[in-house]
Amino acid sequence: MGPELEPYDSTADTLQHISEVGIVIDKFREMLAYRASVHDQSKLRPPEKEVFDKFTPKLRVLTYGSAEYKESLEGLGVALRHHYAVNSHHPEHFEDGIAGMNLIDLVEMFADWAAAVKRHTDGDLRMSIEHNRKRFVIDTQLVRIFANTVELLE
Repeated sequence: MGPELEPYDSTADTLQHISEVGIVIDKFREMLAYRASVHDQSKLRPPEKEVFDKFTPKLRVLTYGSAEYKESLEGLGVALRHHYAVNSHHPEHFEDGIAGMNLIDLVEMFADWAAAVKRHTDGDLRMSIEHNRKRFVIDTQLVRIFANTVELLE
């Protein structure tokens, strides 16, 4: 048995911990608010705008991930490559895909997926997650976190 310890009140340490967690969460909130304000702004300027003007109405009527959808994406060419290059909420931005992302990128990506399904007449976030699981080789654990988040948002 060790030496006898002095009586200890953990209140101050716990309050300090709560404060430190709050600081980190506030940083996340600030970063997410910034991301929300600048999301997809590159689509409003060349070389993206004129191409998205042409292809967005075509994509809207197609099922996400279908052969026709993928074929239409090819028509986006330089606009899509530019979009991925300047927007880190896309796995294509990183050489190692989702593994290169941070939590802020992931949250924005998920929000992007949730909003994007609303553009399609047959959009479904769960189906989108399943499609993207295969497309981006997403680990089962992260897929479950996404599914849990869908439930949370419903």
